[in-house]
Amino acid sequence: MTDVVIIGAGGAAREASWVLREDNGLVKKWNLLGFIDENPALQGLLFCEVPVLGDFYWLERNSRKNFQVLCAVGNPQVRKHLVQKVAKLGLSFSTAIHPTAQVSEWVEIGPGCLICAGAIATTHVKIGAHSIVNIACTISHDTVIGAYCNINPGCHIAGAVQVGDGVDLGIGASVIQNKNIGEWSVIGAGAVVTTDIPSNVTAVGVPCRVIKMHEPEPSLAIE
Repeated sequence: MTDVVIIGAGGAAREASWVLREDNGLVKKWNLLGFIDENPALQGLLFCEVPVLGDFYWLERNSRKNFQVLCAVGNPQVRKHLVQKVAKLGLSFSTAIHPTAQVSEWVEIGPGCLICAGAIATTHVKIGAHSIVNIACTISHDTVIGAYCNINPGCHIAGAVQVGDGVDLGIGASVIQNKNIGEWSVIGAGAVVTTDIPSNVTAVGVPCRVIKMHEPEPSLAIE
């Protein structure tokens, strides 16, 4: 079994713990040591029968031990920041896939990804490092999902779509074929993307329209 620690103790982290537990159904693959969270009020508590081990200092003290890390924080910007901190400690990352997810052999999944129950990725799909594909999402052929993305429950992405790094695709959103969503953009819940969406914007509605532009934080720029 692989020892693993989950970064975060919120909803996404608890769902990640469930994915690991379910993936242990037939063959014991994972030994979940616990959660890491900066909130001092959570230290020592149990969530889904799993302890909050401590804050980031726990990782620093134990970084020489043989365990992997899964960052399960929903916000893409925060997730990238935390992943970078973990990487500086020399720790490696787990990829967790729920056993009910349907992922073909022609799908490339980067390190640190979380693929939740009922998700489907068909053929020649790429999912970048540390992205979360949530419950009941579908990703069709030849689509590329960037790193640090958050694909929320019930999203449907058609074929040959390009989703940039750090995109937060709201619950129930749909993207038609051959469209591009620029990096670090936010797509609202239930939106239908029928045209290309630029980087660093918020876009909502049916059809999806840009309502706000926002500057990327320099500390979050892709290396």
